Amino acid sequence: MRDVFIVGAHTLKFGKYPDLGVKDLTAQAVRGVLADAGIDKAALQSAWFSNSVWGLSQYQHCIRGQVALRPLGIDAIPITNVENACAGGSTAFHCAWKDVASGLYDISLAIGAEKLYQPNKYAVFAGFIAGTDVGTITEEAQRMLSNLDEAKPESAPKSEASASKGKKKRKSLRERATDLRDQAVVAILLGETLGYDTVRKLASVASGGGGKGKKGKGGDHSPFMDIYAFAAREHMRKYGSTQRQLAVIASKSHWHSSMNPNAQYTFELTPEQVLADRVVAPPLTRAMCAPIGDGAAAAIVMSEEAVRRFGLTSRAVRVRASILGSGRTRTLEEPDIGERLSQLAFARAGLGPKDIDFLELHDATAFGEMHQTEAMGFFPKGEGGLRAERGETRLGGKLPVNTSGGLLSRGHPIGASGLAQIHELVIQLRGEAGRRQVQSARIGLAENGGGAIGTEEAAMCIHILERAALAS
Repeated sequence: MRDVFIVGAHTLKFGKYPDLGVKDLTAQAVRGVLADAGIDKAALQSAWFSNSVWGLSQYQHCIRGQVALRPLGIDAIPITNVENACAGGSTAFHCAWKDVASGLYDISLAIGAEKLYQPNKYAVFAGFIAGTDVGTITEEAQRMLSNLDEAKPESAPKSEASASKGKKKRKSLRERATDLRDQAVVAILLGETLGYDTVRKLASVASGGGGKGKKGKGGDHSPFMDIYAFAAREHMRKYGSTQRQLAVIASKSHWHSSMNPNAQYTFELTPEQVLADRVVAPPLTRAMCAPIGDGAAAAIVMSEEAVRRFGLTSRAVRVRASILGSGRTRTLEEPDIGERLSQLAFARAGLGPKDIDFLELHDATAFGEMHQTEAMGFFPKGEGGLRAERGETRLGGKLPVNTSGGLLSRGHPIGASGLAQIHELVIQLRGEAGRRQVQSARIGLAENGGGAIGTEEAAMCIHILERAALAS
């Protein structure tokens, strides 16, 4: 396999773009990444396009990449569509890396674009069901709820300001009517697709009908939040981790994102404010969960020969490892997907956890970050929260984590998230991250998971990048 180098990386500011479509977001990302690389689109030899929900929302199935890229004059070359849940962007990058590493092509584009935001929030959350085994989702949810522990998350003092921030405003009659209409639209769509009996079971589970002590409103959040919440409670029971530790992680990510102009959230939150926010699924509050939004990100990779030919040695970043894997059926005592794939990535790179200077981890919730720092060997099992409390994962700490703000605060437009992680690693390794620059950053790691089957993610990518030292 040949060495592969990233010569261009770009991400849009994630957020809500009601007036822009997937084609618009794609166009902005492509222009940005070509400008960063300093090459023309005619140099591209292959492209990998990541998107998850364009088909669900606009019925644009099958040829999404061709449809999005042709208006930009990118056609004729191989364009392959990637759909791998939240790991789609990093999977596209892995495939572009493989194109070049194998010697098939010298220059490849990886791009992810996603439109998640729409007025009907119930449709957005319902779309996340597609990232599970739909045929068994009700059985899986019932099984999880039947095993819930009875421990309640610790309470936290609420300041007057933070307490009022977490309260929901009473909805007007018009808003309540709109809610009912939106729920009915989604119920009919799912009912006609999955069957109304399945929808009734899902509604029962989401509203707490499947387990003791479970209260909430069905459809007001992604089903993945329930999965993360269940895992967080189990971690708290087994290791004594706390809800406050999760709040510290979320607060840290918000502080990092306040220095990232591309982040969806650029405001800071204290741990107390995080704890005081509305509960989504105990012990997770809203501020501990990634927001819904739109966005696009892209990267261009090249062979070393092409890097030299185009005169791009000064800003090229080397790919030390690119690993893609899938979840498996396993017992809870066996290594999970993050532990298993990180070992493969370290072996491929000839490195270990102590060699990594900073991380971008898949933190769809604050618990996701806590779990992966332990599973991947950066901290001992049960100490992820403690190390965060000590400030080790903050900028300036021993191992900065999610300097971009992570999914939690930078945002999580599914098909673009993995490539946004790559962008953060690249600008850090180039020394271009501004106020959130990790000092002396030489090696960074990104982990991006997607979907859920059984006890772990359905897919995951791990990438290790290194500041290159190519002679001109």
